[in-house]
Amino acid sequence: MSICCVLERLVKHLDELQIIKTKTPEMKKILSLLMLMNVAVLLLSCTPEKDVAPWRTLIVGESLEGWEKKGGDATYRVEGGQVVGTTLAGTPNTFLCTKEVFSDFILEYEVKLEAPVNSGVQFRSNSVAEMQNGRVHGYQCEIDPSERDWSGGIYDEARRGWLYPIDLNPDAKGSYKHNEWNKFRVEAIGDTIKTWLNGVPMVHLVDDETQSGFIALQVHSIKEDKDANIEIRWRDVRVITENPGKYTQSTPLPVHNNFNQLTFSEEKWGWKMLWDGETTDGWKGAKIDEFPASPGPEQGWRIEDGVLTIYESGGGESKSAGDIVTTSRYSDFVLKVDFKITPGANSGIKYYVDTDLNKGEGSAIGLEYQILDDELHPDAKLGNHEGSRTLASLYDLIKSENKFPRAMGEWNHAMIVSDSLHVEHWLNGRKTLEYERKSPEYRQLVAESKYNTWDGFGELPEGQLLLQDHGNTVSFRNIKIKTN
Repeated sequence: MSICCVLERLVKHLDELQIIKTKTPEMKKILSLLMLMNVAVLLLSCTPEKDVAPWRTLIVGESLEGWEKKGGDATYRVEGGQVVGTTLAGTPNTFLCTKEVFSDFILEYEVKLEAPVNSGVQFRSNSVAEMQNGRVHGYQCEIDPSERDWSGGIYDEARRGWLYPIDLNPDAKGSYKHNEWNKFRVEAIGDTIKTWLNGVPMVHLVDDETQSGFIALQVHSIKEDKDANIEIRWRDVRVITENPGKYTQSTPLPVHNNFNQLTFSEEKWGWKMLWDGETTDGWKGAKIDEFPASPGPEQGWRIEDGVLTIYESGGGESKSAGDIVTTSRYSDFVLKVDFKITPGANSGIKYYVDTDLNKGEGSAIGLEYQILDDELHPDAKLGNHEGSRTLASLYDLIKSENKFPRAMGEWNHAMIVSDSLHVEHWLNGRKTLEYERKSPEYRQLVAESKYNTWDGFGELPEGQLLLQDHGNTVSFRNIKIKTN
């Protein structure tokens, strides 16, 4: 209520004020006190109502409507408003997943374990056929009653493993209370993920591998019958999706940034950073023995704030700073590269490159994971094989399918898998194509392409990796490799 409203109400009491003048001193005191109380009530009614957060309950009554089971065969039921998951021996991880997909949100829930088994809650997670036959993958807020005590940490299920083990925040250990109800809070807004456990800040992570996905309650796989029939209970599962940034909580934790460094698990699994995010170590020009010098700001190749960028120079192929290649050669590998394009841009990631094949004009020769703005660049409609010059294609040979590029100006995640002669291209967690080097089908495609003048094109046993200068502004980061 505004001050004007209060004044209007007070005006209505002017008659009473006149009455006060005609009463006895005792009556005047009583009426004056009543008037003061009335004014106080009116002023209090002017206080703005407290903003109520728009929480939405995800478990309604005794029903699991809106949820579906994926993965293994462990069971779920609703009992007294609680979801009860029960372990089952010999089955993979089982997930009770929302049918709804969530992007930015705040999630809260309570969980109670009756035995020290591993569990967790997935978020921004997905299940697609091409990813390990539909295996659930994505972020998980850990429930870990073991001596390790990493409850509240962030694990990347079926992908990169541990992103934020609680050893990064050791003061928070001991926050989980076994055999009691534990309250978790997860904030996923933009590329920032924060968690709390029983009110204690656990995680402050920056990572953008996945932007959206379902929420899921996990019953972890078990191997022995003695661990069967253990119950995990969840209650008060609720979410804010309407302007969640308005209701975010601050945290004293320093930000842990996953860019240009290996995750805790990747390091254990044998991954290596192919670019350190700061120097040119391990890279050189494709046609020179050193890294190309930058003529100035926004010219040539530049390293700024952990990002490697080739800047606009008119759209010509290797006519400015030129391609850059690794100083090492690789055979079987898994390569991951984050890239960000600008409107109308063209570039590429090449592999099995032999820089001795082309000493003249143009780019070095090798198989190419195409990077392109399909909407604006004319190359998307060119090539001897229809669509084979579009984003995530094997350039001029095989068209990419089933791709979901991110919006212009956002980072995309490329992955190239080379296992013996089998090769796969991936974009943002989805496989876009696969082929066999040296196969009759592959050789026929080469014979029909612009590469038919290069004998044995793409069939080298090993080669360098290349980032292309095609005269447009394109940025790279988070370049890492795992070799067999």
